[in-house]
Amino acid sequence: MSVLEASEIMQLIPNRYPILFMDRVDELTPGEAIVVTKNVTINESFFQGHFPGNPVMPGVLIIEALAQAASILILKSAQFKGQTAYLGAIKRAKFRQIVRPGDVLKLHVQFEKQRANMGIVSCQALVGDKVACETELTFIVNPKATTD
Repeated sequence: MSVLEASEIMQLIPNRYPILFMDRVDELTPGEAIVVTKNVTINESFFQGHFPGNPVMPGVLIIEALAQAASILILKSAQFKGQTAYLGAIKRAKFRQIVRPGDVLKLHVQFEKQRANMGIVSCQALVGDKVACETELTFIVNPKATTD
């Protein structure tokens, strides 16, 4: 059973097809951690060009999927409800395994620090028990007042 389905995810973040890279939120502890599932299918538009005959999920899109998961973690906290989180920095990104069609990416994001409208999260994307990508992301939340 998931915590958030796709329709609920789209209420939190502005990403839509073809750049919404998560299917469901499996676990969520606001202000602490999140686990998200991304089912990688051959129907992904990026597989048409990356690479024909040898489909590989681009590393930058794995980072984007982790950033989207981090956005949900950040925006589920009461102080940032209804706002938008922007990626401020990517640090120590390492790619350790190729991600292919049929793989299930589990995106693990954990809060490390938060001050005012900024946050740092540590992230891992796993296929099974193998780390495909790990990185640290810095986020800046739009300080503009919400309308709701």
